Amino acid sequence: MRITDCHNVNDFRTLAKKRLPFPIFDYIDGAADDEVTRRRNTAAYESCDLVPNVLAGVEDIDMSVTVMGQKLAMPLFLSPTALQRLFHWQGERGVARAAEKFGTFFGISSLATVSIEEIGQSISTPKMFQFYVHKDKGLNQSMIERCKAARFDALTLTVDTIVGGNRERCLRSGFTSPPKITPSSFLSYAAKPAWGLNYMLREKFELSNLKDHVGEGTNVALSVADYFNTMLDQSLNWEMAADIRKDWDGEFCLKGIMSVEDAKRAADIGATAIMVSNHGGRQLDGSRAPFDQLAEICDAVGDRIDVICDGGITRGSHVLKALSVGAKACSGGRLYLYALAAAGQVGVERILGLLQTEIERDMKLMGVTSVDQLSRDNLRWR
Repeated sequence: MRITDCHNVNDFRTLAKKRLPFPIFDYIDGAADDEVTRRRNTAAYESCDLVPNVLAGVEDIDMSVTVMGQKLAMPLFLSPTALQRLFHWQGERGVARAAEKFGTFFGISSLATVSIEEIGQSISTPKMFQFYVHKDKGLNQSMIERCKAARFDALTLTVDTIVGGNRERCLRSGFTSPPKITPSSFLSYAAKPAWGLNYMLREKFELSNLKDHVGEGTNVALSVADYFNTMLDQSLNWEMAADIRKDWDGEFCLKGIMSVEDAKRAADIGATAIMVSNHGGRQLDGSRAPFDQLAEICDAVGDRIDVICDGGITRGSHVLKALSVGAKACSGGRLYLYALAAAGQVGVERILGLLQTEIERDMKLMGVTSVDQLSRDNLRWR
């Protein structure tokens, strides 16, 4: 199977599975408990149908949107995700350059494997930083100040990781950061020599934005769940979020909002955006899908803040459904991580190109020339 055989997100998932050791693949692909929510995130779009209009004159299409003060060339961007150089040696660098080519937002995590400074200096596309609040207050302040100095466009506070989700695939495989080869996983790593050579012979793996403060994740092998449980500040509350928003004093997004009440409180503390997200089903299994919550959240706060639908996106039609409900844009992680794992920057560019083409084609088939024309009149629920 080659990259030219990949025509959608699921094709890239298949190729990523062929190229990664199974503990690494299962870290990307897996979710919490029975993984019900992970499946539900995509299945939710199937309960809603698009109703097209015709004879609309759709020769010229404008799919641009403005989100968190930034004009994006397409209404889909790349959510910040952790540990990307484990999936492909190019990691965040390849993802950033792909996003730059397509004129859309991209983000790096506190648990990124490339530094805030390097991304700030080398990438011109709009950039967000996914902020995990640690127990180490000096580390928290350092990351905020570094993002200010590197001129990041938005700070995104993740609010749904007070504890780590029960990711049983990772428990079975013994996945850690950095990877720790166990008797049960040895053959999987040995069977993927290309991955192993890149990991061993290229620059040393590190959590670039944390390594000067904590050894966990860089020099001390730790599961992601254990990292969340031991390193993150479980006292995080609305007052602390408001203080972070004041300290940042820029575009401020809360990632992990799923209820109308929380969406309203986000607007009240001065957030400029929320990402309606359940962390890809990796935290609370049995929670609703972002798309299922989207309408009531948009009705409650859509005139006050930018609402972003994050989760389960695998098709351009999913993006149009979310925009029709009232979202300003959509975002996703696995949709590009599979492509990154399969082929690096080239893979991410290919999946972005495929999704961009789907969005454009579907807009023409819907009879709309700009995303502002989409509305709930274009939808019917089963």
